[in-house]
Amino acid sequence: MANNFTTENELKTELINLSAILGLPKGTEVFVSDIHGEYDEFAHIMRNGSGNTKQKIAELFTGRLSSVSQKKLAFLIYYPSEILKRTKASIDDKDDLTQWYMDTFNNLIEMLRYTANKYTRSKVRKTLDPEFVYVTEELLYADNNMETKQLSYQNILDGIIDLQMADEFIIATCHSIQRLVVDHVHVIGDIYDRGPHPDFVIEHLARHWQSFDFQWGNHDILWMGSLAGSKLCMLNLLRICARYDNLTILQTAYGIDLQKMVDFSLKNYQAQTVFLPKSDTGKKISKSQATIDGCVQQAAAIMQFKLEGQTIKKHPEFQMESRLLLEKIDFDRQTITIDGQTYPIQEGCFQLIDREDPYQLTEDETAIIDYLMEQFANSEKLHRHINYLIDNGSMYLKYNDNLLLHGCVPVDKNGELLSLEIDGHKYFGHTLFDYFDEIIREALKNKATSQDVDMIWYLWTGKLSPLFGKDRMTTFERYFIADKKTHVEVLNPYYSLRQEEWFADKLLQNFGLENGHIINGHTPVRVGESPIMANGKIFVIDGGMSKPYHKTTGIGGYTLLSNSYGLQLVTHEPFTTRDKAIKEMTDVVSTKRVIEQAVSRKRVAQTDVGKRLKQQREELLKQLARIK
Repeated sequence: MANNFTTENELKTELINLSAILGLPKGTEVFVSDIHGEYDEFAHIMRNGSGNTKQKIAELFTGRLSSVSQKKLAFLIYYPSEILKRTKASIDDKDDLTQWYMDTFNNLIEMLRYTANKYTRSKVRKTLDPEFVYVTEELLYADNNMETKQLSYQNILDGIIDLQMADEFIIATCHSIQRLVVDHVHVIGDIYDRGPHPDFVIEHLARHWQSFDFQWGNHDILWMGSLAGSKLCMLNLLRICARYDNLTILQTAYGIDLQKMVDFSLKNYQAQTVFLPKSDTGKKISKSQATIDGCVQQAAAIMQFKLEGQTIKKHPEFQMESRLLLEKIDFDRQTITIDGQTYPIQEGCFQLIDREDPYQLTEDETAIIDYLMEQFANSEKLHRHINYLIDNGSMYLKYNDNLLLHGCVPVDKNGELLSLEIDGHKYFGHTLFDYFDEIIREALKNKATSQDVDMIWYLWTGKLSPLFGKDRMTTFERYFIADKKTHVEVLNPYYSLRQEEWFADKLLQNFGLENGHIINGHTPVRVGESPIMANGKIFVIDGGMSKPYHKTTGIGGYTLLSNSYGLQLVTHEPFTTRDKAIKEMTDVVSTKRVIEQAVSRKRVAQTDVGKRLKQQREELLKQLARIK
């Protein structure tokens, strides 16, 4: 940094600049989790700044704009293209439209000025559309108390309308406001899962936000592992997509050819009730598509169980011998014995299992898996998206004294950290997270070893995986055994202990933090439960965007806001559709609750960015001393 400044005046100017930045209020952080591919709801929350935009409009315009006008302005900022189209269609008179443009310009510029007031001009400029930077800055920093400036301001607005640039200018300004209302976005896991458009979520962040991070979730790991070369991750992913009638995400979004898998599945399996696909949206699934989904599920599941057996036998350190289930099937009686109890099999589909060697793939299965892995490896868009998750993500993050993680820190019932022993090394607490983080990066940036891809699969399903957090994954039992006692997956004690303040303190200390909070995703907060735990030291903010969880939670989930005034927990109502939200102007924010208020307004100097700027300032002061 110091090499960028060679003269005494340059150094002094930059020191003044750094001091100014350090004194500014801290930017607003939004924490969101468990998007599960529900792009429209995620995009709505990002467009409204998790309720922050509506609040700022109220602060600025109450007493000057009615509540209806405030709502119209809010939705214009959220969905400028759509609201412009609707508004213009409703105004017939040219003069009335011109007046609407003028009023809108003034309101948007005032809103832009209000949201920009805690940032440097340089940072604000980066949020502006390059085509409108000059015009916007002239309007933004105009002194309307001076007659000449006021005239210039009006001439600019007239020119925008006369040159038929009004719509483009409004859209660009609305997008700038969106970016200024939220300074930094934290996505605490599970962009991927059953929802239709995880690819849109990643594209949205890449296109609209300059400052964000991911903490990887268990469903993200399946996609990352598939690209790294894990056949087991790929088969789980494919099975889940078929389970929720979402094979199109593979075919359409990522260009993965599934025809050979479909043909193989229809040839070897037939429709069965337990493999009927589920529709989260209520959309009717055609009989032919349901048959494809069901047969693909069966084929993927059987291949998965076979490869799981091979992997578990190869890795005794995983301690997953209880999941060696195919060898426990009595094929003649169609029963299975688990933990000494015998259960009847419902709708078994074991015709491709060799009774003498149940974990051996057939030649056709091997060929299908190899072809699918080649398809994943050759998807340019998937490579781009997963690299994006790697470059901007991690297993956990320490940010402004908060610990962000998706799942859990594996512990025993007394809260003691459990260790996973690999090659003679024991990993627990933050070292367990660091170990998996290194494995994932190595596997995706370089040539993955079989050990690497097996460890990534363990992250999906292992009992000491920080992203899973249960004693077992009962996929086999849920398909083939009617007795629901066998379906139970016991949660790690972390999930009950996180109510305790001493436990939160212990975890923060293990990760090198003295104060702050643990911000968690992964588990929906059930009706009657509180997302605030451990006396306000742990927040669980599963975004609740996956529609089936709405019955469990009774709401649409939570997000968290951290600004210069403190912390706010935002409760969201269930999202319906984008079109309905725009047509009826229905927002998803139901309540905002202040859960921690700063004694004095927090400044950039008190943040992680501030620490880095202070280091830069020290380097510049040393260089200045050398020049003098």
